[in-house]
Amino acid sequence: MTITDTHTHLYSTEFDEDRNEMIQRAIDAGVSRFFIPAIDSTFTKAMYDLENAYPKNIFLMMGLHPTHVKDNYLEELQHVEEELAKRKFVAVGEMGIDLYWDKTHLEEQKNAFRKQIQLAKHYKLPIVIHCREAFDEIFEILEEEKSADLFGIFHCFSGTYEHAIKAISYNMKLGIGGVVTFKNGKIDQFLNQIDLGHIVLETDSPYLAPVPFRGKRNESSYLINVVDKLATIYNLPQEEIARITTENSVAIFGI
Repeated sequence: MTITDTHTHLYSTEFDEDRNEMIQRAIDAGVSRFFIPAIDSTFTKAMYDLENAYPKNIFLMMGLHPTHVKDNYLEELQHVEEELAKRKFVAVGEMGIDLYWDKTHLEEQKNAFRKQIQLAKHYKLPIVIHCREAFDEIFEILEEEKSADLFGIFHCFSGTYEHAIKAISYNMKLGIGGVVTFKNGKIDQFLNQIDLGHIVLETDSPYLAPVPFRGKRNESSYLINVVDKLATIYNLPQEEIARITTENSVAIFGI
């Protein structure tokens, strides 16, 4: 059974004490494909080091996270452009709009989101969207930029059924992780109405650990708990959930 974690921050300092052991636990559990989103330029070297250590398992994105869009965001976007021009990445991201932590840079976040979508189109790459309390703003820009070459993943999807349908209409897969196991997560109440062909799996580790690890550090091996929950929701064997969602990840990332 091959399980794909389409979104994990393996370079996080929370893994500094046991990173290799944690990655091996995941591989032993069947999670053998790890897609690594960028945050900002300060993490680039750590991402490259990870890729060098696990070249068959780890695949890198390049982008600027919305919570790291500050006064110097144009310099950060320049870094993203330079790295994309140097080498191959699997996606541009994570990008988007986050109005939970900080609303003061909303216009800058919008500009950074647009610019990164355009970079993704230029390089014919998928985008990976971070959206927190910003569905209206995200959809407004997706509507502006929609085209045949706009596609990707709505990472850590936590919206309504209507949000899900709208995201899918923009050629987005839904990234489903630990939230689907939460009692108050709500997405488990309608997910069986969404064709499994629109779903990819993710942890967003070290964040958003699934039940029974909620509140603790998340890691990629815990993705098996998300697979188990989806198997219940879709009334399918775990192996089938793993196979279809991995095929969906291949369709997005081309790997």
